Amino acid sequence: MAAADPNASRPVVLLVDDEPGLLDSMRPGLERDFDLDCANSAEEADMLLATRSYDVVVSDHLMPGEEGLKFLIRSAKRHPGMLRIMLTGYMNPELISRSVAVADLTACLVKPVRASDLAETIRRALNA
Repeated sequence: MAAADPNASRPVVLLVDDEPGLLDSMRPGLERDFDLDCANSAEEADMLLATRSYDVVVSDHLMPGEEGLKFLIRSAKRHPGMLRIMLTGYMNPELISRSVAVADLTACLVKPVRASDLAETIRRALNA
């Protein structure tokens, strides 16, 4: 008898951020509750999205190459059932409000963000 896949019933989350330190610090806290993949850029995230379905994508806003908001807008069109959360280091209410509307975001969090807070935001989004 084959062992059950421990990740089978866990939500699948893609975390996109160009800061390796952020990815490394978030990984342990998120892997407890989610099947987690990480990408260092929108381009790398696109490659992962082409090979796997995700329940939630969490992306930083300012990254080299394509910025997170543009990536999330594009993701909304290509993967409409996937929930989107944006992280930003800038406390700009206008940016946040516009981003939530144009990318149909579930949430927008201002950095620094603790893994436990991000995990709770993801859980709330999935249960909404």
